[in-house]
Amino acid sequence: MTRVLIITGDPIGSRMAGPAIRSWNMALALAEAGNEVTLMTTTKLQKVDAPFELTLVTPGENDAFGKLERWCDVVVFQGHAMRQFGVLRTTDKITIVDIYDPMHLEMLEQGRELARATWELRVTTATSVLNEQLALGDFFLCASERQRLFYFGQLAALGRLSPATYENDPHLEGLLSVVPFGLEGTPPVHTRDTLKGVLPGINVGDKVMIWGGGVYSWFDPKTLIRAVAKLAETRETAKLYFLGTRHPGVDQMGIVRESHDLASELGALNTSVFFNEEWVDYADRQNYLTEADAGVSTHMSHIETTFSFRTRILDYLWAGLPMVVTEGDSFADLIETEGLGLTVPAQDVDALAAALDRVLYDEAFIAECKRNVARVREDFYWQRTLAPLVNFVAHPQHAADHDATRRRVVALGGKVRKPYGVRHDLRMAWHHLRHTGVKATLDKAFARLRR
Repeated sequence: MTRVLIITGDPIGSRMAGPAIRSWNMALALAEAGNEVTLMTTTKLQKVDAPFELTLVTPGENDAFGKLERWCDVVVFQGHAMRQFGVLRTTDKITIVDIYDPMHLEMLEQGRELARATWELRVTTATSVLNEQLALGDFFLCASERQRLFYFGQLAALGRLSPATYENDPHLEGLLSVVPFGLEGTPPVHTRDTLKGVLPGINVGDKVMIWGGGVYSWFDPKTLIRAVAKLAETRETAKLYFLGTRHPGVDQMGIVRESHDLASELGALNTSVFFNEEWVDYADRQNYLTEADAGVSTHMSHIETTFSFRTRILDYLWAGLPMVVTEGDSFADLIETEGLGLTVPAQDVDALAAALDRVLYDEAFIAECKRNVARVREDFYWQRTLAPLVNFVAHPQHAADHDATRRRVVALGGKVRKPYGVRHDLRMAWHHLRHTGVKATLDKAFARLRR
């Protein structure tokens, strides 16, 4: 039995967002595999039933965290945990780093609303946090093949792609594996009415598009609202519902108010466009998804798009929904390749309105999409996506290039570099002195002393 500590920075409870949901399912899979698991949050813990231990340790509670670090054999974490708890930079326990969310790319978009100095600081900090994790971790989890290639570049720059890691693992799967966000193996069940015939403005016979998850600045809800307003001119039964705008662990962004204002300006607010001002309970989201007719996700075209992994798409797969998404990310490629719906260019209102019309009203196309969704979603069941993690924890080991000197350099705040050793460092220091002219000066000084 392996003792595993899993750390998330998101709230754990009845209302959970992506990072917490992912950590919860990791804990569940590892517990079911016979490991002793503790799931820890650094922000907020609500009492919920779980087949593993739950605990709250906030940054600064170093004694409490130290006990957990000493107890475990393996630490799995995401986010800023290594920066928040210094012992993770020097621990001799095996560390698994979940980097499914490229937070430095996300911060490039999220920080646009901030003052330039603050924006630059946050991007720099996120990059520094990730570099530290990539330098010190034993095993890494990303969400897609695109992300894997991206992170290989970052690992290479930090010296982690070396003869040691390559010699017995030429595909480097023992260093960095793809572990996509997953979905439950049992389909959602409709247990109560939530939208159709319940929410004023949405009737029983309406066609509902659902926007699962939060509304953030790197998405493009405004083009979607314009497209729905345009579609509603000829299809009065077309309705768009934003499932949640108040993320339990993220401050509401300006794009939420801008989206409200735009819907109101177009005369679509509460007639064809509807916002849930709170956050739906994790267990209750199935009732909203089963009343929906299509899933939607629209975003801008930028670097964050290229390497993102839209976890809300998994809920659409889970509920068997045909989809309309903006092209450019890995899920858009999957939707195109497997016939799960339609993709459209970024910020193209007309193309988006036409795609929504087809996904909502073309019965033959809808039936084909649903058949394809039912086939593809099996690849994303948690028991499959988490297999690399479960297999690693069954036989945990440090990375092949695990090196105490490298760990000390990073822990002390030094630059991440290959630790050549004291002899090499002294030789390079003397080489530097020679080429800066300092050696000659020192030689003359010593000569005068000898005289």
